[in-house]
Amino acid sequence: MKKHNRNLLLAGALGLAGGYAAGKMLSRSSSPSRAGAGSLPTAGVLDTLALAVDVLAPTFAKGVIVRRPAVVALAEKLELDRRAIGRMQKLRNKYGSGPLMLPLPIRKQAVVFSPEHARRVLDESPEPFSAASSEKRAALSHFEPKGSLISQCPQRTARRQFNEDVLEHERAVHHMVGNFLPVVDDEAQRILATARAQGELDWDTFNAGWTRMVRRVVFGEGAAGDQEISDMIISLRKAANWAFMHPKKTGMRARFLERIQSYLDRAEPGSLAAVAATVPKSAETEANHQVPQWLFAFDAAGMATFRALALLATHPDQAARAREELHSKPGMERQYLPFLRSTVLESLRLWPTTPAILRQSTRDTQWGDATMPAGTGILLFTPFFHRDDERMECADRFTPELWLKDDKVREAQNREWPLVPFSSGPAMCPARNLVLMLTSAMLAALIDKGGDVVKLVQEERLNPARLPGTLDNYSLRFAFGAGR
Repeated sequence: MKKHNRNLLLAGALGLAGGYAAGKMLSRSSSPSRAGAGSLPTAGVLDTLALAVDVLAPTFAKGVIVRRPAVVALAEKLELDRRAIGRMQKLRNKYGSGPLMLPLPIRKQAVVFSPEHARRVLDESPEPFSAASSEKRAALSHFEPKGSLISQCPQRTARRQFNEDVLEHERAVHHMVGNFLPVVDDEAQRILATARAQGELDWDTFNAGWTRMVRRVVFGEGAAGDQEISDMIISLRKAANWAFMHPKKTGMRARFLERIQSYLDRAEPGSLAAVAATVPKSAETEANHQVPQWLFAFDAAGMATFRALALLATHPDQAARAREELHSKPGMERQYLPFLRSTVLESLRLWPTTPAILRQSTRDTQWGDATMPAGTGILLFTPFFHRDDERMECADRFTPELWLKDDKVREAQNREWPLVPFSSGPAMCPARNLVLMLTSAMLAALIDKGGDVVKLVQEERLNPARLPGTLDNYSLRFAFGAGR
């Protein structure tokens, strides 16, 4: 199996390298197909190939469900995300605001370019723009076949409500904060102790502590050492990267879901499992199928936290501001840290952990005078909206101030150019506020207990004037000073 995985990884890397070279050859695109009355613009064949080479292939080769570290490293080296944004800009400038239909033989597919259209698709989910797209169902069914994201109504309603109730999606601070922050603090101290012993903080050390923290928060202290459940979801997610092209590991999935159910039944005090035991459920809720998505989301949150630490390590003024915030908020006052939350959000803007937001139309929809057919897949390429330097002056710079504005100002800004690190609308990630609470608390603990000086090894990788299009979190390493 290990040899098989290595071969697949090598094939993906070679495919990326070949795609990069092929992209050079596709710079001369075919003429656009002008939209006639009642029809949307359709990309030419060469433009569709260029989109596949520059945008789709790198995105999926890196791994949509779980990242492939070797391919992420290659993507940073070749600046493939920046190249993808450039391709989207060329298509937008050539075909207009869209949506742009792709001439695929077996699938109706559209790409969104304008903020107005992006907002419409997100605001009008799940009907008529369902989050349960064919691709998403094929992938997520590997480990959560009855998860809310790939469910249709009425099951979706019950499952979504369960997620919102347990994760408290509308509360900036979860009511279990008094239980969760000491867990974060304890794991941060473990991470730093290991880092000091080995002379630096690397991804493996951080991720081991982060994953342990997640198990304690979700399931309780009894799961702290349950590495097997974390290994199982990683194995299932690796299969999910291939969606319908990989057979399902049904036996492992059954054991995984049974293990989750046992923790939910135990409902250990101080955990999300305990909260789950108190919220209303129905026969359609399938609670143990909702929890895998929490573990999935927290994995991405760890990546964002590590990258946020790299941003602070290479931006002294912002790092000083973060320390000022920490000094003004001791102990449990650190349950809400606006500047550190904004730092995590900037990490997610610069390097989205969900690069492709997918929807699928459930019926014919009108776009001005044009009609998009039912069953059309719709792609929102998040890096394009977050880092379009033709529209955003700060596209490639660390600008946490974007997230510190008044809510009304932020809403108006998003209408002009959407920033959607947690998606948006009715299908927005229900763990958004819980994730920001835990990630900012972990950042705070690492900065506070790691000393005043947090130095990124190979800090030249992050040029503050023009941050890289891709940042390989797996190779980041930090040296912690003893303080001033």
